[in-house]
Amino acid sequence: MTPPGVGPAIRWARMFLDTPRPDAPRSWGFWADVTGQHVADRRGADGEFATLEPRSGEAWVTLQAVGEGPGGVHLDLDVDDVPGAAAYAESLGARRVGAIGDTVVVVESPGGFVHCLTTWRGASGQERDGLTSILDQVCLDVPRAWWDAENAYWTALTGWAWRASDEPGFASVSGGPSMPFRILLQWLGDEDGPVRGHVDLACRDRAADTERHVAAGARVRSVHPFWTVLEDPVGRVYCLTDRDPRPGRR
Repeated sequence: MTPPGVGPAIRWARMFLDTPRPDAPRSWGFWADVTGQHVADRRGADGEFATLEPRSGEAWVTLQAVGEGPGGVHLDLDVDDVPGAAAYAESLGARRVGAIGDTVVVVESPGGFVHCLTTWRGASGQERDGLTSILDQVCLDVPRAWWDAENAYWTALTGWAWRASDEPGFASVSGGPSMPFRILLQWLGDEDGPVRGHVDLACRDRAADTERHVAAGARVRSVHPFWTVLEDPVGRVYCLTDRDPRPGRR
């Protein structure tokens, strides 16, 4: 069991792209195309889950078709002791919203971002060599009222290193090279409301990747000094960012 007051060891992490069921085929095909991965391991009672399988290394992106709601993104954090990790999350201000036995507990962060604590099954090791872009960041869009609480929560829950960004209004929580992605927290202009999330890609050549994504069916929403905001073919908002995708460079 996780000792009281001690955070769980995060063994692996997965990002879920949650898509309304009618839009799933188009969305899944798009993300396989732009990431250079392939859709594999269809599973679930109605085939509602699949994995984006990289050419080598461990997978870290799961695709989920959802029957209700607009979709979005959520996280799974793999741990050895799910009940203990869930209790620790609750002690930090999380709210438990569901469970599947002792293998999956669904919680909301203090600001309402849904994530799951799940049983680690041995996954480890991401391969980045040779990549010019990679889906490696979950950005939490945080209203002002939740900024301090969300930064404290994710730092304590994961045990990852917190760092303020050079860009005002941003901070990151990173598990280093042993984890497949980091969490970026972005301070929204909204005063209150729920924390939302989107995914980001690290790009060595953002302009070239923008052209490639648009050719695959994305639409550019806005361009900023260090990132570009796009929508995928079914309206999912995401960003291309000026970060080096090579190992140890993020």
